Amino acid sequence: MNDNTIGSGQAGQDAFPEVHTLSYEQARNELIETVKILELGQMGLDESLKYWERGEALARRCEEHLDGASRRVEEALGRVAEPEA
Repeated sequence: MNDNTIGSGQAGQDAFPEVHTLSYEQARNELIETVKILELGQMGLDESLKYWERGEALARRCEEHLDGASRRVEEALGRVAEPEA
C-alpha cells in the first residue's frame, strides 16, 4: 500500500462519520449526495433503506443546526430591540 491510499477499500460500519459530529455544511452536502444516490434507484431494498435512514438522520442534523441559528438570530434581535435603561 502506498502513501496515496486512503482507507482500506472496504465499507464498514464506520464508513460514514457519526451524524452528530457533522457541521451544517457537511450534513447538507452528504444529504444532497444521498438523495442523488437514492434517485438512481440501482440498489437493493436493504441498501436503499440504509441510505434512506442515513438521509433522515442528516436532515434532522441540518434542522438542528438551522434551529440553533434561528434562536441565535432571535436572541440578537431581541437584544437590539431592548431599549437601554
